[in-house]
Amino acid sequence: MNGADPLELSRVRPEWSAREPLTRGQRAAMIAAAVFVLAAAVAAPLAAARAAVLLCTLFYLAVTVYKLVLVRAAEHAGALLRFDAEALARRDARPWPHYSILVPMYREPETLPQMVAALKALDYPADRLDVQLLLEADDAATLDAARRESLPPAFRVTAIPPSFPRTKPKACNVGLHGAAGEFVVIYDAEDRPERDQLKKAVLAFESSPAGVACVQSRLNYYNPRQNLLTRWFAAEYSAWFDMQLPGLSALGAVVPLGGTSNHFRTAVLRGLHGWDAYNVAEDCDLGVRLRRTGHATAVVATTTWEEACGDLKFWIRQRTRWQKGYLQTYCVHMRRPGALLRELGLAGFLHFQLLIGGGIFASLINPVFWLMALLWFVVRPSALDALFPGPVFAAAALCLFAGNFVFVYINLLGCYQRRYDRLLAPNLLSPLYWVLMSYSGWRAFLQFFRNPFHWEKTRHGLGAPQNG
Repeated sequence: MNGADPLELSRVRPEWSAREPLTRGQRAAMIAAAVFVLAAAVAAPLAAARAAVLLCTLFYLAVTVYKLVLVRAAEHAGALLRFDAEALARRDARPWPHYSILVPMYREPETLPQMVAALKALDYPADRLDVQLLLEADDAATLDAARRESLPPAFRVTAIPPSFPRTKPKACNVGLHGAAGEFVVIYDAEDRPERDQLKKAVLAFESSPAGVACVQSRLNYYNPRQNLLTRWFAAEYSAWFDMQLPGLSALGAVVPLGGTSNHFRTAVLRGLHGWDAYNVAEDCDLGVRLRRTGHATAVVATTTWEEACGDLKFWIRQRTRWQKGYLQTYCVHMRRPGALLRELGLAGFLHFQLLIGGGIFASLINPVFWLMALLWFVVRPSALDALFPGPVFAAAALCLFAGNFVFVYINLLGCYQRRYDRLLAPNLLSPLYWVLMSYSGWRAFLQFFRNPFHWEKTRHGLGAPQNG
C-alpha cells in the first residue's frame, strides 16, 4: 500500500473511531438505564408506560417541526450554490486546479465500463485529472475488466490488499494517500456525474469561506420508475438532497454526507486522518467530524445520477448498513457528550441528536406506535386509553395525522421540484416504505451488537436509465 495506513484514524484518534463499538462507560450506562427502566416498570408500570409514551410523543412532535424547519431553511440565499454556463466560461480563463477522483469498486466488473465512460465524459482538463480505480487485489473479475478497458493516461488502478475490515472507507484511505490533486472526490461504481460537476465544485470552493472543506453534490436516480421501491427511494433522495441537506448547510449544522460525490480539500481530509475504516456509514461520520473541527459543508446544484436499488433483498441490506453506520456514528460521538456540546454548540448538538440519533430511534419505536394505533382503531382496549391522558392523546393524534402528512408532503414536494410527476401518486403510499425502514432499523440494531463491521454489499446493474 506504498506506506499508506488505511486504519490511521483508529490508531491516531481512537476516540473518533468505531473500532470499539461501545466503550466500557457506554456499556455501563446502557446497563444502568435498562435496570432503571425495568425497576420503574415493576414499581409503577402505568406511570412508567405513560412517561415513555409522553417522551416518545414529544420526540415525534420535535421531528415533525424539525423537518419543516429544514425545508424552510433550504430557501435561504446560498443554501444551494448555483453556477451557470457563463460563470464556468469566465473561470475557464484561468488554469483549473488538479483534481483527484477515487472510485472504490468491489466485485463490479459489469459496471466498470460504464464508470470509465462517465469519467471520460467529464468536462475537465484531462491533464489536471488524477483518477484512481480502487480495486481489491483478490477481485480478479473487476481487475480483468479494468485491464480490458482503454484507460486514459490520467487513470490508474490501485490494488487494495485484502485485510480486515473489508470496507469502502479503508479502500478510500489508500487512495487518499496517493491522491495528487488539490481537491478529491469520491464516486461509486454506478455513478453518472453531470459533466460540469468538477468545475462547479471548484467554483463552490472558491466562492465560499475558507472554512468550507467539503462540497456535497446532490444525488438522485436514473431508474426511478423501475418499480414501487425505486419510486419511494427516488422521492426520499429528492427530499433529502434537494431540500434537507441544503437546509442543514444554511443553518450551519452537521451535514451527514452522501456516500458519493462529496468533494474535499485534500489537505483538510488528510488532516482529519481520512475516513474511519470501521464505520459502515463513513460518510455520515466524516460529516460530523468536519463540523466538530470547525469546518463547514456546502451543497452545490449539480447532480450525480445513481442506480436506485430495486431489489427488496439488496435494499434491506443496503439500508441496514446505513442505519447501522448511523448508530456507530452516534455512539462514537456521544462518548464524551460534553466535548461534543462544546464543539458543536447547543444548536449543533441538538441537530446531531435529531439527525443522527433520532433517525435510528424513530425506526425502532415506530412499529410500537403503529401497533398501538392499529389496536386503538380496531379494538379500542381500555389499557391504551390509560396510556394516553387528554393532552398526550391530543399530541399523539397530531403526530399521527399532521406529522405523517408533513413527511409525505415533503417527499411529494421533492418529486415536484424534480419534475417526477409520475412518482407523486405512488408516494402517497410512503408509510409502507417506512415499515421497510423500521424492519431494516431493527436489523441494524441487532447487527450492531453481533457484527458491527460487516459491510453488506449492494448489487448494481439491475436498473436501466429512465426519465422521471
